[in-house]
Amino acid sequence: MSNPTFANRWNADLIDERYAQWQDNPEALDANWRAFFEGFELASEQIGRNGSPASAASAGSTAELPPNKGYTRSPLPTSDRDFAMKQALFTGAIFAYRSIGHTQAAINPLSKEIVANPRLSLERLGFSPDDLEETFWSGNYMAGMELSLREIIDRLTQTYCGSIGVEYLHIQETAQRRWLQAKMEPDCNKPGFSTEKKKRILDRITKAEEFERFLHSHFPGQKRFGLEGGETIIAALDGLLEHGPELGVSEYVLGMAHRGRLNVLSSIMRKSYAYIFHEFSPNYQPDTTYGDGDVKYHLGFEAEVSNTKGETVKVHLAANPSHLEAVDPVVEGRARARQRLLNDTEKRKKVIPILIHGDAAFAGQGIVAEVFNFSQLPGYSTGGTIHLIINNQIGFTTDPTEARSSRYCTDVAKMIEAPIFHVNGDDPEAMLRATELALEYRQEYGRDVVIDMYCYRRLGHNESDEPAFTQPTLYKSIKSHPTVVDIYQRKLIDEGTITADEVAAIKDSWQGGMQQFFEDTKAKEEAGEAIIKPQDGPVANYQPAYAFKDTTTQISRDKLDHLAHGLVRIPDQFNINPKIKRQLATKLKNYDSDGGLDWAFAEALAWGALMMEGIDVRLSGQDVARGTFSQRHAVFYDAKTREKYIPLLEIEGRTGKLCVHNSCLSEAGVLGFDYGYSLDYHNMLCMWEGQFGDFVNGAQVIIDQFISCSESKWNRVSGLVMLLPHGYEGQGPEHSSARLERFLQLCAEDNIQVANCSTPAQYFHILRRQMHRDFRKPLVLMTPKSLLRHKECVSKIADFTDTEFKSILADTEPPKKAKRIVLCSGKVYYDLLAYRRENSITDTALVRIEQFYPFNKERLTNIIAEYKGAKTIVWCQEESKNMGAWTFLKPYFDEVLSTEVQFAGRAASASPAVGNLHTHTVEQNQLITQAFTLN
Repeated sequence: MSNPTFANRWNADLIDERYAQWQDNPEALDANWRAFFEGFELASEQIGRNGSPASAASAGSTAELPPNKGYTRSPLPTSDRDFAMKQALFTGAIFAYRSIGHTQAAINPLSKEIVANPRLSLERLGFSPDDLEETFWSGNYMAGMELSLREIIDRLTQTYCGSIGVEYLHIQETAQRRWLQAKMEPDCNKPGFSTEKKKRILDRITKAEEFERFLHSHFPGQKRFGLEGGETIIAALDGLLEHGPELGVSEYVLGMAHRGRLNVLSSIMRKSYAYIFHEFSPNYQPDTTYGDGDVKYHLGFEAEVSNTKGETVKVHLAANPSHLEAVDPVVEGRARARQRLLNDTEKRKKVIPILIHGDAAFAGQGIVAEVFNFSQLPGYSTGGTIHLIINNQIGFTTDPTEARSSRYCTDVAKMIEAPIFHVNGDDPEAMLRATELALEYRQEYGRDVVIDMYCYRRLGHNESDEPAFTQPTLYKSIKSHPTVVDIYQRKLIDEGTITADEVAAIKDSWQGGMQQFFEDTKAKEEAGEAIIKPQDGPVANYQPAYAFKDTTTQISRDKLDHLAHGLVRIPDQFNINPKIKRQLATKLKNYDSDGGLDWAFAEALAWGALMMEGIDVRLSGQDVARGTFSQRHAVFYDAKTREKYIPLLEIEGRTGKLCVHNSCLSEAGVLGFDYGYSLDYHNMLCMWEGQFGDFVNGAQVIIDQFISCSESKWNRVSGLVMLLPHGYEGQGPEHSSARLERFLQLCAEDNIQVANCSTPAQYFHILRRQMHRDFRKPLVLMTPKSLLRHKECVSKIADFTDTEFKSILADTEPPKKAKRIVLCSGKVYYDLLAYRRENSITDTALVRIEQFYPFNKERLTNIIAEYKGAKTIVWCQEESKNMGAWTFLKPYFDEVLSTEVQFAGRAASASPAVGNLHTHTVEQNQLITQAFTLN
């Protein structure tokens, strides 16, 4: 039923039918029908209390209410039926305003008049002007009271159709809806701020406006992505600093795009004007690792800020590229890491993530939905995020009619039932009211909240852009529109809160202060004096440079025994799956006989050894607990009850934690989250695994914009490990390649490590090495598929206790006189080894490149020198010639080898692999044969 208000059009049979449904299952009915029958019951109860017979049925209907508090059941007189009908309509009117009042709220500062929603007219609500003075029972509005129709419409209009429009009835939890109603409806959602608070608001937005005006006049033509038109966001953020500590907040992790970032840095994070002005200097040289860095409106910052009560709050502003919403999962990961650092993992109320979005990006970027989707998942929840949208009502040059299919840019947030506040940016009091309410809701329920601040962008996308080219009418309106400071100061003067002289003093103070900082900075620059850089947390250039020195990663035989036996120990009462039980028995047998440890067992041993040393371990990704190839089983499930048992958590003596989380089906969002986590929590081996290596393609922005340039661009250290199953087993182009070549193309300045281990022990050591060196670098690991169960791909106990990771492995079965050297990596080594044995080849050495980058030229030189008689050197790979490691390694080979290296592998191709198993097998046999026959 789309319209519940035309009661005179409803026939009795229909009402009877719906009423029977409502009695049986209210939730099966449309919300409007439910409101109708709830109102009908309310009216019946009121009539019963006044001594009239109580029942609820439509005019002429014989349907009756269920027994109602002992009242006599008999048909209602006509006058009582009319009153019951109006009571139902009255209840429906309350529901209507709560549901769609936002559609005629005064939220757009550029709108000259509000377009009324006809569904909220008296007629559509089922009333006439003659009913305005009639009194009804309000039900769950204000906990129940008698109000006239005029009073309720006036109050509902103020509450839901003022400067704040609220969407919240999509929330399924009644308690959360009731909480919001109890906060908004008693005072009609109107802020009752003190004089001091109002003056604080004016001071904040004046400071923000004067900052933009100063930059615009003193640095003309330079991009700064100013906040003009959206200055109210500064008052909102300031409100979070003011209100947060009393609700238990000690830190905020903030992510935002470039618009307004400089203003946030100065107004909220107190970054000095002197240094900001210095950054605009044409001679400014940033102090960054390798000198790369990024533009000033992309960089991150950290600060400890005091509010007016003397309470301190740490604010961590995450660096963000122009790939707008890409920072969202990074912020969430950092927030969760900081919650762990503060031992805030249960309630998650001390650290709050804040994301500032643009309207076009919020609606248009899919990663927003990914982040919403994992916001309540066990391994990724941060206790709720406060989303602030600077709604310019335009993208770069595109208006909303071309940018989204929904009414609001915020509609994606309804997927997690987040309450949404649409607020007029020209009403800073309303904005602060919504922000404080959002903070309280987040702390109460641990869920996301969205505030959609309708404002405008006074200039173009950047300061040199001309928006009137494509939006002439919009920008004509903006040009004549007064600033938010003009509007608010006039309001405060008119109501007697402040005088015109006080307003002028605030403005003069900020103008004078900025001018003084500017002149002082300019004088220091001319005198050649250093401008002191603000300290903003740990940075990459504090860590030692990359080095190939051996790292002690082996463990004692006693510790290895302790771990190995603990990993296969299952409680007697635990009903383990029979297949897994047999696997564990085989693992234990192989260990006790030193028959070789497989890949998954080596991984678990590496984790356990780290945990014994007090280091935490986190693995995240799709289906990682079991492993894509059913190899890992980090978590066992009781076959009868599905109760969990995690052997690593039962290892005696371990102090480190283990966090293994199956993720949602997301790559960009989850990888960004784990990268963010790795930035702030350094005592954790933080790993993300792709279900198949090629799945990582969906996270390319995170790799390009954050992981590969974490040091040089953002000056931040990450030790994130990416596990990417890679290898050609005839599974077609989708699941053969993890696109090794893409990662190698990103390698420079010792930024990341890229490896392809060929033995379980090498995998064991490289994971442990990641945590035991005195520097951190992201590690990209090509991991195996078929090798997980390959009989040759095992390691002896001595490989774990007596050695460490080797970036290049010499031949383990070296020929006495090698005439040929085949260089290779990963799975293809075992194919080459099998061919050499099958064909009794005794003059060919197999050398494995385990780490591609940073490349150990010295070790390769030393290993090759051992085969002095070799005349032919071949690089063999499974990947096509234009893919894999060939083009990356060739310059290194040319530099350190005197012999020209030849290529054995697939021809260049557009697709990573063929889709037919037979063709794959033919190609594989050909490239293996080539490796032994090329001259």
